Amino acid sequence: MEITRSLWLNLKYEGRKQTLEKKKNIGKNKNGKEEQPKSSLSNQYRIVTPTFQYKMDYKKVGKCIIINNKNFEDKTGMGTRNGTDKDAGDLAKSFRNLGFDVHTYNDRSRDDMEKLLKQAAEENHSDAACFACILLSHGEEGLIYGTDGPMAIKSLTALFRGDKCKSLIGKPKLFFIQACRGSEFDEGIQTDSGPANDTLETDANPRYKIPVEADFLFAYSTVPGYYSWRNPGRGSWFVQSLCSVLNEHGKQLEIMQILTRVNYVVATNFESQSDDPRFSEKKQIPCVVSMLTKELYF
Repeated sequence: MEITRSLWLNLKYEGRKQTLEKKKNIGKNKNGKEEQPKSSLSNQYRIVTPTFQYKMDYKKVGKCIIINNKNFEDKTGMGTRNGTDKDAGDLAKSFRNLGFDVHTYNDRSRDDMEKLLKQAAEENHSDAACFACILLSHGEEGLIYGTDGPMAIKSLTALFRGDKCKSLIGKPKLFFIQACRGSEFDEGIQTDSGPANDTLETDANPRYKIPVEADFLFAYSTVPGYYSWRNPGRGSWFVQSLCSVLNEHGKQLEIMQILTRVNYVVATNFESQSDDPRFSEKKQIPCVVSMLTKELYF
């Protein structure tokens, strides 16, 4: 049937009205109230937010190895590290309280240190949530001392890379290092904290390349290039502060919160005192290098 011009115009008008009505009603629900338009993409994609916490509900928290080198062979030229036994004992208590299976090894040679950590890396950690290693020793640039001489510290940490220790892939690997990282002193600024009562000693610790693999954390007692202070009677500033914070907040705070508090305690509560003015009234700040990919709560 032929459509007349007037009928065609009416149909066109009604079509425009319906289009306008549809546009007016976009964004309104059945009660006439406006609502935000829904993106067509919402029906095609769903963004899933992962849980940013390491899984800790394993059978074990994990193994903690403490290597505590105090006495050194004469040929090394390294002095006795007085105060380190208190550090090692306090660390063992603190990490046991967190649920770690702690093993302390005193005065170990280079070969012993490598064998101990290689054996640990070759163990099956499938039923453990993480791994911790604490190194207390003298050192030099890029090296750490066994009782019989220096060795490359990277040869110890590299044992736990993902391609070497597969049962710890995706799990936190924590290294705590109490030792100097150079010969510089931090002169600091005037503070209210009083100096220590005893003469203090230092360790010489290496700087070394951090592995690029994920889920490693390195907590150093000091920043690169600087001395790390140790009290012959009361232990090192860093370790004693670490134990104090772990004992009070270890099961409540996340690991970076814990170590930030340790930084604060070391920075504000300690200052060196020595009969030798070259070693007196010095300060220290720990250093955390993290490749962790999630939050860690013990």
